[in-house]
Amino acid sequence: MPLFVKTAESKNANTILIPFGKNSQDNELLKKYSGLSYSPELLLGPKDISSFFHPEKNLRVFTLGLGEEKDLPKTYIFFRSFVYQQRTKNDLKLNVICDHLSDTQLINAVIGLRKGLHNNGTFKTNGNKYIEPEITIVLSKKRHGLAENALNVVEAQLGAMFLVDHPSNIKTPEFIGKHAQDSGKRYGYDVKVHEVKELKKMGMDALLAVGQGSVHPPVLIVMEYKPKGSKSKTPQLGLVGKGISFDTGGISIKPSANMGYMKCDMAGAAAVIGAIELAARLKLNIHIVGVVPSAENSVDANSIRPGDVIGSYSGKSIEVLDTDAEGRLVLADGLAYIIKHYKPVHLIDLATLTGSCVATLGYSAAGMFTNNNEMANDLTAGGEMVNERVWRLPMYEDYFADMQSDIADIKNLSGKPVAGAITAAKFLEFFTAEHKNWTHLDIAGVAFTDSEFAKMRSATAYGVRLLVNYMEKLIEK
Repeated sequence: MPLFVKTAESKNANTILIPFGKNSQDNELLKKYSGLSYSPELLLGPKDISSFFHPEKNLRVFTLGLGEEKDLPKTYIFFRSFVYQQRTKNDLKLNVICDHLSDTQLINAVIGLRKGLHNNGTFKTNGNKYIEPEITIVLSKKRHGLAENALNVVEAQLGAMFLVDHPSNIKTPEFIGKHAQDSGKRYGYDVKVHEVKELKKMGMDALLAVGQGSVHPPVLIVMEYKPKGSKSKTPQLGLVGKGISFDTGGISIKPSANMGYMKCDMAGAAAVIGAIELAARLKLNIHIVGVVPSAENSVDANSIRPGDVIGSYSGKSIEVLDTDAEGRLVLADGLAYIIKHYKPVHLIDLATLTGSCVATLGYSAAGMFTNNNEMANDLTAGGEMVNERVWRLPMYEDYFADMQSDIADIKNLSGKPVAGAITAAKFLEFFTAEHKNWTHLDIAGVAFTDSEFAKMRSATAYGVRLLVNYMEKLIEK
């Protein structure tokens, strides 16, 4: 990885980057590297870039505006944008002066600089057409640990992005399970992948039903992280992530326009795997368990049909009115499994679940549905801090009436053109055994989006930082 944290500037550098906040008084830095003596805040709003040339040192000097306090959660985007724009130019060897930054600014700087180097062209046959940049973060020794932690954060995020952006002919349920196993072996947490034979014995009927139309069989991935020496038997936090490796819609098939984006329908799974990996990387003092029910929702003669009634791990029956409402089916089994076997104190599930949530909140926030005000407050505050925002939506009992079936315990679609994200959450609630600390996050609008960093929609790793921020809050309590 061509990114280094050092106490001294690289002598090979041909470029210097000096980031400044709106209220920064570090004018001596600007004078040192550019010969100019006026205040950088006169130049720099959020994301603004100015450039100079230092003739004596033969260096290009860039200043990057970080804005005001309100811009703080987004500053990683400013750093990422700078590197992304500059990385193809003139064999970039960059020193980034960081010791004057606050801790939060430094964390965001490291995350943004590393993400700026990220290249999504895994399958391009001609490779990069530019020399890969070399970036040195210049920082006093006592702050190296903070920068290393930030590198762990961004590497876990990049792992999640790798999964979500991967094509589904390769990213099968088995592939996702292998990815989790490799991560567990590397970072020291337990991973068990249950395959079809075991799933049948276990009674994972809803998960099996969703996957029965695909040549790629479903799996249930179970991950557990415990701090070294922990004697905890009950996880403080349980996580469940929707792992639909590709979603055609099944018999209720989706329109062809943009169907290729449905490779992202396992972004909830990627967030859960990434968050548990990050907890292990950071050696957080918290016992966590994660469950990923993973299947491909495809179409063949064995596919479930609209109108079918299927079973579930909980023992409850489900009338399937729409096979494109499959994510909630696999989550139902995942939630029931984690509650029965692990009884976590707090429980969060994440899923790219409904277009209704996107219609309601757009691409700015995830929909949050919870029965616990303290969880809602902690996740809302954490989301603002790490720029992975959530917005709470109602869970009134009125909505459950729309999910009642005449022939089964519940149906998987309300059939009404309103409140689709809410009724989906009420469906999931039915399988939580009245857990008192449960939150559902609908991340459909925020997990896979348009950005300046790709020509098409791409993964954001939404949820990894949010979940770990929540873990840190639980540790503090």
